[in-house]
Amino acid sequence: MASSETPDEHQQASTRITLGVLNAVDGDRAVTQRRIAADLGIAVGLVNAYLKRCVNKGLIKVQQVPKRRYAYYLTPKGFAEKSRLTATYLRDSLDFFRQARSSCDEALGMAAARGWKSLVLIGRSDMAEIALVCTLHHPLRIVALVDDSADSGEGTFASLPLVANFSAVTEPFDGALITHIVDAQTAHDVAVAELGAARVLVPDILAQAIAAAKQSDGEA
Repeated sequence: MASSETPDEHQQASTRITLGVLNAVDGDRAVTQRRIAADLGIAVGLVNAYLKRCVNKGLIKVQQVPKRRYAYYLTPKGFAEKSRLTATYLRDSLDFFRQARSSCDEALGMAAARGWKSLVLIGRSDMAEIALVCTLHHPLRIVALVDDSADSGEGTFASLPLVANFSAVTEPFDGALITHIVDAQTAHDVAVAELGAARVLVPDILAQAIAAAKQSDGEA
């Protein structure tokens, strides 16, 4: 199955992770890869790959310290890159926020028009936070966020119960809204298999990515 990320989305995700790694190192030289992974919501292996990339680019230096641990230091080049990426991320994030807010608002309006009263979100991401804000303008309630990261033991997301699957949602709900950015296609396919297509809504910004991914699968 092809990834549902477009080249622009992949670049934005890479920028976000690189900036997150640089910020983490700048804030705490003794920070662990596991802590960075938890803060960014990504796998430890991915953090390791990005740290190595930053070291190879001369952005970060690594020094071994007692107890088989490592200390990380930003180089002057690393500080300059952090400033550049911050400006890039803020610019791209504002554009993403506008599109995501409009897409979520439209999807939630459709849910309300169907008479739905409660929803679950599928996918922990910036999109999920935007959907929560948009919900304030509709007669809807979000009862949980479904994301397989809940297997790691985390129990909440922005005050919502964070659960690994639909069976773990403790309150009844009328439908689901896809908010998974990195792999919206998989999140959508799993939700449709569990709930049926009629109970799954997709913000337009993600629906376009899913359609592109499915077309790519068909051409493969």
